[in-house]
Amino acid sequence: MMSGHEHLAQALASCGRDGFTGELRVTGTPGGTLHFGDGRVVAAESPGAPGPEALLLRSGRVSGEQWAELVRESGGARWPATALIAHGYAGAAQLRVVCALALHDAVFAIAAGRVEECERFATEVPFAQVPVGEPPLRLLQDATRRLTALANLPHSVHPDRERPVRSGTDDGAGGLRRDLLTHADGRSTARDLAFRVGRGVYTVTVEVARMLDEGLLECAGPPAVIPVRTLPEGHDLRPRKPSPVEQSPPPTRTDLPRRKPGSFFRLRNGMTK
Repeated sequence: MMSGHEHLAQALASCGRDGFTGELRVTGTPGGTLHFGDGRVVAAESPGAPGPEALLLRSGRVSGEQWAELVRESGGARWPATALIAHGYAGAAQLRVVCALALHDAVFAIAAGRVEECERFATEVPFAQVPVGEPPLRLLQDATRRLTALANLPHSVHPDRERPVRSGTDDGAGGLRRDLLTHADGRSTARDLAFRVGRGVYTVTVEVARMLDEGLLECAGPPAVIPVRTLPEGHDLRPRKPSPVEQSPPPTRTDLPRRKPGSFFRLRNGMTK
């Protein structure tokens, strides 16, 4: 039976060989969508990795309100690159770098996860963030190389598995390390931290592994077990047998005590007695 990684490799090779234009939707965890233009990958999206928009917003180059205005100005465009450049929020070269990094990061996140199915959906005009595009198999080879590098680190970390927590201090920490020490709360994976700090998931995963090796972070223990209270020995949940008193039927009128004769007047034929 073909593995998920082999299934993805076969689908990518087929799209490249056929000069496919459209979407290759990869279902799984985290899964994602690869956009093709003439057999080359021109954009990639995955819930497992921050996209160019998230990277720009977190960098502070553009605010959420400014981004919404750029999208409206661009007629609802998913990637308002022209407006970003026109308003001076980023240069053309900067946007190309950000989009290329996000593209490789999304493919890495997809390859690192579980791949179930790959399905094509042809389109006339692809959603493109990297106009020239990347050869699909070269992207997969890069993702595989990154996965191998992670596996060879002293503290191997998966993007969506370990949940590190701060365990040491580094007064000289700056940039990414300072952000990770701030946000590592024992509940967030490397993928979660990547979205919080606005950096690539591969970059964050590698840094988390290094900080674990240096003792600045540690993996949180397993979740606390909720205790289940049990009944003491000799007790069970079978219905309690009623006592003899509880078993006796309720009294009827004939069972009620009789009044003594003469204790009340009885009317008979309109006469009192």
